This record gives sequence, C-alpha cells and structure tokens, in this order.
Amino acid sequence: MEMRAPAWLEVVRREYLDEFIREGGAAVKFVVSDTAGRAEVREGLCAAAAQGGFQFAFVDAASTKVQMIDKLFHEIARQVDWDALARAFLGRLLVENGYRLPAEPRELGLRTIAELNDVPEPQLRLQVSRWLWDRLFRDYAMSQEFRLAQVRLCRAQLDPDDEPLVTVATREWLRGELRLLSGVKRALIFQKIARHNARHMLASLTHWLRLAGSSGLVLILDISRCALAVRPSEREADSVYYSTPATLDAYEVLRQMIDGTDELEGCYVSVLAGVEFLIDERRGLRRYDALYLRVADEVRDRYRPNPLAALVRVRAGRAPPSASSQQPTDVEVNGA
Repeated sequence: MEMRAPAWLEVVRREYLDEFIREGGAAVKFVVSDTAGRAEVREGLCAAAAQGGFQFAFVDAASTKVQMIDKLFHEIARQVDWDALARAFLGRLLVENGYRLPAEPRELGLRTIAELNDVPEPQLRLQVSRWLWDRLFRDYAMSQEFRLAQVRLCRAQLDPDDEPLVTVATREWLRGELRLLSGVKRALIFQKIARHNARHMLASLTHWLRLAGSSGLVLILDISRCALAVRPSEREADSVYYSTPATLDAYEVLRQMIDGTDELEGCYVSVLAGVEFLIDERRGLRRYDALYLRVADEVRDRYRPNPLAALVRVRAGRAPPSASSQQPTDVEVNGA
C-alpha cells in the first residue's frame, strides 16, 4: 500500500529530523517509488535538511559506484564545504574561550583575532594550537586521519599562508581527487581513503558536522540503477551500470550501513529505489536475504501503510488520498 510523498515527508520531519536525528540518532529508511515520486522525496528531504540546519548530500548510483563505500564517501565529501565547517568549529572554539569574533566569518585570521581581542599574536597561536589538540585531535570519536585532516583545515583558516599546498592536497584527499599521497604527508596522513577505512570516515564526518554546529547529515542514495539490466549496446558512455554481483555488493554496503547506525551520529539515510527493487527476482531485494530480513516486516497492517517502517512505498502527489479510494490490497513488503 502506498503513501503520498508529502504525508511521508511530514512524518520523517516530525518523527526523525526534528528530534531523534538532531539529538544524535541515526536511521536508514528505504523508499520505493517511480521516477516522479523519487524526485519529490529528494526535493522534500533537501528542503527539510536546509530548514533544519542539516548537511544534505545526494548520491546517484547512475554516476557513483555505490557498491564501493570509498566511492560513496568521496561523492559525499565533494558536496561538503570543508572550509565552512572548519571556520564554524574555530568560531565556536574561540567563543567558548572568551574571545570575540570579527563580523565577517571568513576573517578568522590570527592577526585579525589578536587585534580584536588585544592579545599578542604569538600567544594566541599557542593557545589555539593547544585547543585544537585538546578538542579536536583528542576526540577519538573520529578516525585519526580524519582528525589530522580537520586540524590542517582549521590551521589554514587561521593562517592561509601556512603550507597552502598541503591544505589543497588535504581537500583533494577527502574528495578522492589526490593523485599522490606524498601531498598530505606533511599533514601526517599516510594512507588514502579506501574500502577498509571509508566507513570510519563517514562516521567521523557525521560527528564532525555536529561539532561544527550542524544538526547532522541527511543523505539520499538513489539505487534505482542497480536493479536495471541494460544491454552493453544500449548503455551511455559516461554512466554507471551494475552486473548482478555488483548489485549484490551494493546491497551489502546498505546492509552494513543499517547494522552500523550505532556508529553514525545525527545521520538520516533515505535509500530510493524503483518498483523493480521489490519484484525483480534476479536483482531485487529478495535476492539478498541479509538485507531483506532487515527491512521487511513480517507483521503488518494490510489496509494501512506504516510510515515509520524500514521500507515504505511512496507515490508522488500533493493532495492526500480520499477515504473512498483506500481499498484493501495485498502487500508484499512493508505494505508495498
């Protein structure tokens, strides 16, 4: 049984984003709909994220290899303003220690802050270095490489002339665009973000967002491409397509994300899929029991959809359905 997108979005905003996610919780929800319904859900969650002070990120399986968690993280990282987060964290840090900030948030240079607060610049530099060590580097909720990267970006906000090439390389390292690892060795980073550590990097990002004053992360994964079998001759050159094993690998990434919600902080994930996700026997949900058993409800109402279920079926539409149009229907998964 389907819900209309506006009704479901209102439930998500009220029951998850406004309280549970904002207070540090995490959830992964699956939404099955057609193209119009998925677009409406995406737009609605983007608007809700902006209204609630969340970082919003959208990843499409048609352009990103979602079966590889490192590729997934890199795509999210490209949508994050890392410098803005560093400035926000520094601003909160300075205010907590009794310092006044300049009216322009981008003017967080050591000289500007020192003059504004009538303190010697060398003394301020030592104090800020100690605060970054205590509040950031010793925050073991984030992985070591991630902490080192944020320390470098914070230092760059205070002194843009302090090894600018290393700062540029650090941003590229986060986005997966760094060609040579030697570019970040001056930041004490000695390994790239890969499949073995990308999940920890994602958890670190959700924690860092909240440290910088954000409400958390709203992430949308559109996996509708995974369930489509397209002949090689019909494929677009610059698009991503999935074999059946690659599709199952993508489902395993989602399964691990569900099991790892306790590691995520202030993170809401909506996985968007087409109707093939429910009915395709080769590439659909039922092909991968480890994921199916985590999102399917064995006990459900046959006449009413549950908006809080792990998997819901949604249709586009601005007006609520009339009472006369609600007819009992058989359901397969979560009222779908």
